[in-house]
Amino acid sequence: TGVIMSVNTSNVYGKISISDRVLARVAAYAALDCYGIVELVSRRFMDSITELLRKKPSEGKGIKVVTSGDRIYIDVYVIIKYGVSINAVAEALKEGVKYKVERFSGMIVDTVNVNIMGVKL
Repeated sequence: TGVIMSVNTSNVYGKISISDRVLARVAAYAALDCYGIVELVSRRFMDSITELLRKKPSEGKGIKVVTSGDRIYIDVYVIIKYGVSINAVAEALKEGVKYKVERFSGMIVDTVNVNIMGVKL
């Protein structure tokens, strides 16, 4: 199954640990809330084939989270709506994901990279 990565911090009450999987889910919700985003997609073709064969979709589809100490790095893989401004949608997506993940976790999102994998009507 592999090691579950997490971001860690502490407060006066003790240690707080949030798994990368949870952060990916929050980032996914934030991304899908952004105007112009049609859907999140897998990063590689073989991942897409595997998704089709599964009965339930992968929780991490379209999001890659890497944590280091109390810093969070996020890659988002999306399909955007045809006719929207790619630059405007990408900037809104970066800001939305950064804001919502930081607010949820209380930690710093260092980078949000947007990867546009396709366009749909």
